Amino acid sequence: MKLRPGRPGEAGALTALALRSKAHWGYDEVFMAACRDELTVRPADTAGGRTAVAEEGGRVLGFTTLSGEPPEGALGMMFVEPDTIGRGVGRLLFEHTMAQARRLGFEALTIDADPNAEPFYTAMGAARIGATPSHSIPGRDLPLLRIALGRFS
Repeated sequence: MKLRPGRPGEAGALTALALRSKAHWGYDEVFMAACRDELTVRPADTAGGRTAVAEEGGRVLGFTTLSGEPPEGALGMMFVEPDTIGRGVGRLLFEHTMAQARRLGFEALTIDADPNAEPFYTAMGAARIGATPSHSIPGRDLPLLRIALGRFS
């Protein structure tokens, strides 16, 4: 498995991966339709080297995005192909993004987490600091997490 920067020409494929990954948690079609815009990766989102893609044998296994400006930013998106969950793809992407954020001068990142992903992020060192309203589903709150980058060396 290797990591590389995202490419503008694969925005559609990354969007499809994000939708498959989100749907893995059993969300219905109405929910997924409401999330579609928020889960859409645009070609410009891959500019600047802040999208990392994990691939193996030419197959994209997952991706992550880093947003904001130092000193505080956000882990924007992080999705893994459902059939690769548990293989270390998420950990590899997460640790890579934390290291990249540190190199860019970030001191901490926030994460608007899907409730199903919160245990992964807390296992990686993030702490819940509150809740944030969903941008897609009115009345739904998401766990708001924060990770201080000094936790990874």
